[in-house]
Amino acid sequence: MSEHKYWLGFSLVPEIGTKRILNLLNKFGTLSSAWKANEAQLHQAGLEKQPITNLLHFRQKLDLERELARIELVKARLIPLVDADYPSLLKQIADPPPVLYVRGTLTLQDERALCIVGTRKASPAGRDTARHIAQHLAKQDLTIISGLAQGIDEAAHRGALEGGGRTIAVSACGIQAIYPEQNLELAHQIIESGAVITEFPIGTPPLRNNFPRRNRLMSGMALGVLVVEAPEKSGALITAGVAAEQGRDVFAIPGNILNPASSGTNRLIQDGAKLVMGVEDILNELNIAYTSVQTKTVTETISPANDNEAKILKFLGADAIHIDEIVRQSGLAVPIVSSTLTILELKGLAQMVGAMQYSLIHKRS
Repeated sequence: MSEHKYWLGFSLVPEIGTKRILNLLNKFGTLSSAWKANEAQLHQAGLEKQPITNLLHFRQKLDLERELARIELVKARLIPLVDADYPSLLKQIADPPPVLYVRGTLTLQDERALCIVGTRKASPAGRDTARHIAQHLAKQDLTIISGLAQGIDEAAHRGALEGGGRTIAVSACGIQAIYPEQNLELAHQIIESGAVITEFPIGTPPLRNNFPRRNRLMSGMALGVLVVEAPEKSGALITAGVAAEQGRDVFAIPGNILNPASSGTNRLIQDGAKLVMGVEDILNELNIAYTSVQTKTVTETISPANDNEAKILKFLGADAIHIDEIVRQSGLAVPIVSSTLTILELKGLAQMVGAMQYSLIHKRS
């Protein structure tokens, strides 16, 4: 533990990354010795001129005890690369961060993880898909990793929590903040059933350039990456690309070819990503045994109150259907269909997923 503050110190010095830190550790035996070394000793150890200049400046400026206290103040902890709790999969990537800032817990179960990503502007169907898959993977004891963003990320985290499993959110800012702020409550739930982690120091804002860098951690901690819904230009595709470079499996959900939000996922499949039709496709590819979990629709547990409800429920499924089509197929009057759909919504049997379009709500147990 006494060495933790020196891992923190070196991680805060510009141009001294993981490779240079490990080299100094190898040369000096401990990072505390490297931190206290003079300029000649650092040069002899192979450290270049600019990193030496930076180190000499910052070690006079930094109060390492104070920096550790700042982390503790926000109820987080520091996990250096050499710590037993540092994710072993993450150690295998080309440039693992020297330290992680963590709120929550990391466990051995997290070695069985899938990263789920997608567009922030997700469709209701895309969110439902992410939530459904995350929920069922969580029931298979897979940890779900994502980025806490609105849209697909948020749905994946919620699905994992609903499945009673673990989920990890990887942040693109300092551990003292939650971004975006509207997911603050979700973040606290994640901390209770997993962790929020980041490589960025206390006080770092969510700068645009942080997100691509953050993505390599999301894929690096996982066995594979699933892209649920993403346009051609999307951060999710960056994550998929990094995952492929890291030797991770890349999965994608196929979508409507006329929907721009699916163009990126369809392109991934065309380029070799594994097409996913269900949870079993992911588990089979990852060579993880599937344990059957009972699945029921709400309509199997709640009986329709009358003939109109029963008739309309027959036309509702996973895909959205317009109210005009329900009217046409059912032969019921528009006011009856409209009022019945409202009642079904209140009962939690149906949901509006677009302009006058409805689908069935599925609950799993």
